Amino acid sequence: MDTNEIARPRGEKPLTNRGRWGADDDRGTLNFITAAARARGVAEARTGRVVSLAHPITPVPMAAPVAFGEHGMPSAVLQMMTFTGSPTQALTDVLLINVHHARSTHIDALAHIPTDNTVYPGVPLAEATAGATVGRSSSSAFVDGIVTRGVFLDLAPGGRLAENHAVTADDLTAAERRQGVRVESGDALVVRGGWVAADDPFGPLPTTSLSAVEWMAEREVCLYAGDIGDKLPEPSAGLPVLHSIALAQLGMPLIDCVNVAELARACAEIERYSFLFALGTIPVRGATGLPVNPLAVF
Repeated sequence: MDTNEIARPRGEKPLTNRGRWGADDDRGTLNFITAAARARGVAEARTGRVVSLAHPITPVPMAAPVAFGEHGMPSAVLQMMTFTGSPTQALTDVLLINVHHARSTHIDALAHIPTDNTVYPGVPLAEATAGATVGRSSSSAFVDGIVTRGVFLDLAPGGRLAENHAVTADDLTAAERRQGVRVESGDALVVRGGWVAADDPFGPLPTTSLSAVEWMAEREVCLYAGDIGDKLPEPSAGLPVLHSIALAQLGMPLIDCVNVAELARACAEIERYSFLFALGTIPVRGATGLPVNPLAVF
Protein backbone atom coordinates (compact mmCIF):
# COMPACT_ATOMS: atom_id res chain seq x y z
CA MET A 1 0.00 0.00 0.00
CA ASP A 2 1.26 3.48 -0.84
CA THR A 3 2.54 5.38 2.20
CA ASN A 4 0.60 8.43 1.08
CA GLU A 5 -2.64 6.45 1.24
CA ILE A 6 -1.90 5.42 4.83
CA ALA A 7 -0.51 8.71 6.03
CA ARG A 8 -3.70 10.74 6.18
CA PRO A 9 -4.20 13.14 9.07
CA ARG A 10 -7.58 14.20 10.35
CA GLY A 11 -8.40 15.96 7.08
CA GLU A 12 -8.38 14.74 3.50
CA LYS A 13 -4.84 15.66 2.45
CA PRO A 14 -1.93 13.18 2.71
CA LEU A 15 0.43 13.81 5.60
CA THR A 16 3.37 15.27 3.70
CA ASN A 17 5.49 18.39 3.32
CA ARG A 18 6.78 17.41 -0.11
CA GLY A 19 6.53 20.52 -2.24
CA ARG A 20 5.74 22.82 0.69
CA TRP A 21 9.03 24.70 0.38
CA GLY A 22 9.57 24.07 -3.31
CA ALA A 23 11.20 21.42 -5.47
CA ASP A 24 14.73 22.52 -4.50
CA ASP A 25 14.20 22.24 -0.74
CA ASP A 26 16.59 19.91 1.11
CA ARG A 27 15.93 21.15 4.67
CA GLY A 28 12.39 20.00 5.32
CA THR A 29 11.10 20.91 8.76
CA LEU A 30 14.36 22.67 9.62
CA ASN A 31 12.70 25.52 7.70
CA PHE A 32 10.57 26.05 10.80
CA ILE A 33 13.67 27.26 12.66
CA THR A 34 13.34 31.00 12.15
CA ALA A 35 15.46 33.70 13.77
CA ALA A 36 12.69 34.08 16.35
CA ALA A 37 12.77 30.34 17.10
CA ARG A 38 16.55 30.47 17.61
CA ALA A 39 16.24 33.52 19.87
CA ARG A 40 13.57 31.72 21.89
CA GLY A 41 16.00 28.86 22.33
CA VAL A 42 18.94 31.05 23.29
CA ALA A 43 16.77 32.72 25.94
CA GLU A 44 16.45 29.32 27.66
CA ALA A 45 20.19 29.22 28.46
CA ARG A 46 20.10 30.88 31.88
CA THR A 47 22.33 28.88 34.25
CA GLY A 48 24.95 27.36 31.96
CA ARG A 49 24.12 23.77 32.89
CA VAL A 50 24.80 21.46 29.91
CA VAL A 51 23.49 17.93 29.39
CA SER A 52 24.62 15.67 26.54
CA LEU A 53 21.99 13.57 24.78
CA ALA A 54 24.47 11.16 23.20
CA HIS A 55 25.51 7.66 24.21
CA PRO A 56 29.31 7.36 24.50
CA ILE A 57 30.89 4.91 22.06
CA THR A 58 33.80 2.59 22.85
CA PRO A 59 35.57 1.64 19.61
CA VAL A 60 36.47 -1.93 18.70
CA PRO A 61 39.99 -2.45 17.34
CA MET A 62 39.89 -3.00 13.61
CA ALA A 63 42.84 -5.38 13.68
CA ALA A 64 41.65 -7.62 16.52
CA PRO A 65 39.14 -10.18 15.25
CA VAL A 66 38.73 -11.67 18.73
CA ALA A 67 37.01 -8.46 19.80
CA PHE A 68 34.25 -9.06 17.28
CA GLY A 69 33.58 -12.47 18.75
CA GLU A 70 33.11 -10.87 22.15
CA HIS A 71 30.42 -8.49 20.93
CA GLY A 72 26.94 -9.57 19.84
CA MET A 73 26.69 -6.18 18.13
CA PRO A 74 30.13 -4.78 17.27
CA SER A 75 30.75 -1.14 18.08
CA ALA A 76 29.54 1.64 15.80
CA VAL A 77 33.19 2.71 15.53
CA LEU A 78 36.11 0.51 14.46
CA GLN A 79 39.54 1.93 15.30
CA MET A 80 42.99 1.44 13.86
CA MET A 81 45.80 3.13 15.81
CA THR A 82 48.78 4.33 13.85
CA PHE A 83 51.72 6.74 14.03
CA THR A 84 52.72 9.69 11.90
CA GLY A 85 56.30 8.44 11.79
CA SER A 86 59.72 10.09 12.00
CA PRO A 87 60.96 12.71 12.69
CA THR A 88 57.97 13.77 14.82
CA GLN A 89 56.01 10.81 16.04
CA ALA A 90 52.40 11.26 17.17
CA LEU A 91 49.45 8.98 17.72
CA THR A 92 46.62 9.14 15.23
CA ASP A 93 43.65 7.01 14.24
CA VAL A 94 41.77 5.68 11.29
CA LEU A 95 38.12 5.37 12.34
CA LEU A 96 35.50 3.42 10.42
CA ILE A 97 32.08 4.73 11.48
CA ASN A 98 28.79 2.90 10.99
CA VAL A 99 26.48 5.92 11.14
CA HIS A 100 23.09 4.15 11.42
CA HIS A 101 24.24 1.72 14.10
CA ALA A 102 21.81 0.90 16.91
CA ARG A 103 24.33 2.12 19.50
CA SER A 104 25.29 5.32 17.71
CA THR A 105 23.51 8.59 18.48
CA HIS A 106 23.07 9.92 14.96
CA ILE A 107 20.91 12.19 12.87
CA ASP A 108 19.15 10.80 9.81
CA ALA A 109 19.30 12.89 6.66
CA LEU A 110 16.03 13.13 4.74
CA ALA A 111 17.38 10.91 1.94
CA HIS A 112 17.98 8.03 4.37
CA ILE A 113 14.60 6.41 3.65
CA PRO A 114 13.26 6.39 0.05
CA THR A 115 9.54 6.15 -0.62
CA ASP A 116 8.31 4.77 -3.94
CA ASN A 117 11.87 5.15 -5.34
CA THR A 118 11.99 8.84 -4.44
CA VAL A 119 13.55 10.80 -1.61
CA TYR A 120 12.32 14.02 -0.05
CA PRO A 121 11.00 16.30 -1.56
CA GLY A 122 10.14 13.91 -4.42
CA VAL A 123 13.48 13.48 -6.19
CA PRO A 124 13.98 10.16 -8.03
CA LEU A 125 16.30 7.92 -6.04
CA ALA A 126 18.63 7.38 -9.00
CA GLU A 127 19.02 11.13 -9.42
CA ALA A 128 19.55 11.77 -5.71
CA THR A 129 22.32 9.14 -5.47
CA ALA A 130 24.03 9.71 -8.80
CA GLY A 131 27.83 9.72 -8.54
CA ALA A 132 27.96 7.27 -5.60
CA THR A 133 27.06 9.99 -3.09
CA VAL A 134 23.90 11.72 -1.93
CA GLY A 135 23.24 14.88 -3.88
CA ARG A 136 19.82 15.78 -2.45
CA SER A 137 18.39 15.95 1.06
CA SER A 138 21.69 14.81 2.55
CA SER A 139 23.79 15.69 5.57
CA SER A 140 24.60 18.95 3.79
CA ALA A 141 21.56 20.41 5.59
CA PHE A 142 23.32 19.95 8.95
CA VAL A 143 26.78 21.40 8.31
CA ASP A 144 25.87 24.83 9.72
CA GLY A 145 24.54 23.25 12.92
CA ILE A 146 21.05 23.27 14.43
CA VAL A 147 20.19 25.77 17.18
CA THR A 148 16.66 26.21 18.49
CA ARG A 149 14.52 25.67 21.57
CA GLY A 150 14.25 22.10 22.80
CA VAL A 151 11.25 20.71 24.67
CA PHE A 152 11.46 17.49 26.69
CA LEU A 153 8.34 15.37 27.18
CA ASP A 154 8.72 12.56 29.72
CA LEU A 155 5.95 10.05 29.01
CA ALA A 156 6.75 7.84 32.01
CA PRO A 157 8.20 9.93 34.89
CA GLY A 158 10.12 7.73 37.28
CA GLY A 159 9.46 4.56 35.29
CA ARG A 160 8.93 3.38 31.76
CA LEU A 161 6.09 2.85 29.31
CA ALA A 162 4.38 -0.52 29.09
CA GLU A 163 5.68 -3.12 26.67
CA ASN A 164 4.68 -2.50 23.05
CA HIS A 165 2.96 0.76 23.98
CA ALA A 166 2.16 2.88 20.91
CA VAL A 167 2.70 6.55 21.77
CA THR A 168 -0.25 8.68 20.67
CA ALA A 169 -1.03 12.36 20.30
CA ASP A 170 -2.90 12.14 23.62
CA ASP A 171 0.26 10.88 25.34
CA LEU A 172 2.22 13.88 24.09
CA THR A 173 -0.49 16.36 25.05
CA ALA A 174 -0.83 14.81 28.52
CA ALA A 175 2.93 15.18 29.08
CA GLU A 176 2.77 18.84 28.08
CA ARG A 177 0.01 19.52 30.60
CA ARG A 178 1.74 17.56 33.33
CA GLN A 179 4.99 19.48 32.83
CA GLY A 180 3.50 22.91 32.12
CA VAL A 181 5.17 23.34 28.72
CA ARG A 182 3.96 23.60 25.14
CA VAL A 183 5.72 22.58 21.93
CA GLU A 184 5.78 25.45 19.42
CA SER A 185 6.73 25.88 15.77
CA GLY A 186 10.45 25.37 15.23
CA ASP A 187 11.04 23.49 18.50
CA ALA A 188 13.12 20.32 18.71
CA LEU A 189 11.09 17.61 20.43
CA VAL A 190 12.88 15.22 22.81
CA VAL A 191 10.82 12.31 24.18
CA ARG A 192 11.45 9.75 26.92
CA GLY A 193 9.70 6.41 27.31
CA GLY A 194 12.24 4.82 29.64
CA TRP A 195 13.59 2.12 27.29
CA VAL A 196 17.07 1.69 25.79
CA ALA A 197 16.45 0.16 22.38
CA ALA A 198 20.08 -0.87 21.86
CA ASP A 199 19.87 -3.23 24.84
CA ASP A 200 17.29 -5.39 23.05
CA PRO A 201 16.43 -4.08 19.55
CA PHE A 202 13.91 -6.89 18.94
CA GLY A 203 12.32 -6.71 22.38
CA PRO A 204 8.82 -5.48 23.33
CA LEU A 205 9.74 -1.84 22.81
CA PRO A 206 7.26 1.01 22.74
CA THR A 207 6.82 2.63 19.35
CA THR A 208 5.22 5.71 17.80
CA SER A 209 1.74 5.87 16.31
CA LEU A 210 0.55 7.81 13.30
CA SER A 211 -1.46 10.14 15.55
CA ALA A 212 1.76 11.17 17.32
CA VAL A 213 3.36 12.04 13.97
CA GLU A 214 0.24 14.01 13.02
CA TRP A 215 0.62 15.90 16.31
CA MET A 216 4.25 16.73 15.50
CA ALA A 217 3.22 17.94 12.05
CA GLU A 218 0.49 20.16 13.47
CA ARG A 219 2.89 21.67 16.02
CA GLU A 220 5.54 22.17 13.28
CA VAL A 221 8.27 20.31 15.19
CA CYS A 222 11.63 20.85 13.46
CA LEU A 223 13.20 17.53 14.49
CA TYR A 224 12.47 14.53 16.68
CA ALA A 225 14.84 12.90 19.18
CA GLY A 226 14.03 10.32 21.80
CA ASP A 227 14.48 6.85 23.25
CA ILE A 228 11.28 5.80 21.43
CA GLY A 229 11.68 5.14 17.74
CA ASP A 230 10.51 2.67 15.13
CA LYS A 231 10.91 -1.03 15.81
CA LEU A 232 13.36 -2.94 13.69
CA PRO A 233 11.59 -4.71 10.79
CA GLU A 234 9.77 -7.81 11.95
CA PRO A 235 6.43 -9.43 11.06
CA SER A 236 4.68 -8.08 14.16
CA ALA A 237 5.90 -4.52 13.75
CA GLY A 238 3.56 -1.93 12.30
CA LEU A 239 4.34 0.78 9.80
CA PRO A 240 7.57 2.55 10.90
CA VAL A 241 5.89 5.94 10.94
CA LEU A 242 8.85 7.97 12.16
CA HIS A 243 11.08 6.91 9.29
CA SER A 244 8.55 6.34 6.52
CA ILE A 245 6.35 9.36 7.25
CA ALA A 246 7.99 11.89 9.60
CA LEU A 247 11.37 11.60 7.87
CA ALA A 248 10.51 10.66 4.29
CA GLN A 249 7.24 12.56 3.87
CA LEU A 250 7.33 15.45 6.33
CA GLY A 251 11.05 16.00 5.89
CA MET A 252 11.63 15.89 9.67
CA PRO A 253 15.19 14.88 10.64
CA LEU A 254 15.33 12.13 13.26
CA ILE A 255 17.97 11.67 15.92
CA ASP A 256 18.15 7.98 16.75
CA CYS A 257 19.62 6.30 19.84
CA VAL A 258 19.25 9.33 22.09
CA ASN A 259 20.39 9.23 25.72
CA VAL A 260 17.68 10.98 27.75
CA ALA A 261 18.42 9.62 31.23
CA GLU A 262 20.47 12.58 32.47
CA LEU A 263 18.13 15.04 30.75
CA ALA A 264 15.17 13.54 32.63
CA ARG A 265 17.01 13.91 35.94
CA ALA A 266 18.00 17.50 35.22
CA CYS A 267 14.52 18.57 34.12
CA ALA A 268 12.87 16.97 37.16
CA GLU A 269 15.42 18.55 39.49
CA ILE A 270 15.00 22.11 38.22
CA GLU A 271 11.35 21.63 37.21
CA ARG A 272 11.98 23.04 33.74
CA TYR A 273 11.37 21.14 30.51
CA SER A 274 12.58 23.58 27.87
CA PHE A 275 16.17 24.47 27.03
CA LEU A 276 18.54 25.64 24.33
CA PHE A 277 19.00 22.76 21.89
CA ALA A 278 22.36 22.87 20.13
CA LEU A 279 23.68 20.32 17.66
CA GLY A 280 26.85 20.37 15.61
CA THR A 281 28.16 17.75 13.22
CA ILE A 282 31.37 17.24 11.35
CA PRO A 283 30.77 19.29 8.18
CA VAL A 284 30.48 16.30 5.86
CA ARG A 285 28.22 16.81 2.87
CA GLY A 286 26.48 14.13 0.84
CA ALA A 287 25.91 11.51 3.55
CA THR A 288 22.71 9.75 4.68
CA GLY A 289 23.36 10.79 8.28
CA LEU A 290 26.08 11.69 10.77
CA PRO A 291 27.02 10.88 14.38
CA VAL A 292 25.99 13.74 16.69
CA ASN A 293 26.28 14.94 20.26
CA PRO A 294 23.13 17.01 20.88
CA LEU A 295 23.35 19.36 23.85
CA ALA A 296 20.64 20.70 26.15
CA VAL A 297 21.73 23.98 27.72
CA PHE A 298 19.76 25.36 30.67
